[in-house]
Amino acid sequence: MKTCFKCGAAKPYTEFYKHKGMKDGYLGKCKTCTKSDTKKNREANLEYYQEYDRKRHHSNPERRPANLEASRRWRKKNAARHAEHTKAWAQRNPEKRKAHSAVANALRDGKIERNPCEVCGGENVQAHHHDYSKPLDVVWLCSAHHAQHHVDEREDQRVS
Repeated sequence: MKTCFKCGAAKPYTEFYKHKGMKDGYLGKCKTCTKSDTKKNREANLEYYQEYDRKRHHSNPERRPANLEASRRWRKKNAARHAEHTKAWAQRNPEKRKAHSAVANALRDGKIERNPCEVCGGENVQAHHHDYSKPLDVVWLCSAHHAQHHVDEREDQRVS
């Protein structure tokens, strides 16, 4: 049995986290108190932890393909096919292609700047055009919200 310094309750050692730095090998706070303190700390510093989680997620090597070499070979093998599809799309959609190029050039030249996602505030964003005849009139959306926006647009067109 061990007594929690936080709540004062005597509990079995299974109710304490292991900790090599402690004399008996267990943390001085019980699991219940530790979880409560951790939850309160996260709520008090939510913005910090959300940013920390985003950075950790994007730097996680497990997000990358399990076999990078196989992924590279696949891309190399299918590069010509991808280029063909891209060229065909550009020929079918000249106004969209022109708008995309205008945004890329304006970003490069500093005429416009990327803003966070208008829905969630995410930093990894894409330009969404409501009207391709106004190429620099864009809304910045993360890929998830951009895709959802197009799903919603298609749904609205089906209903109308």
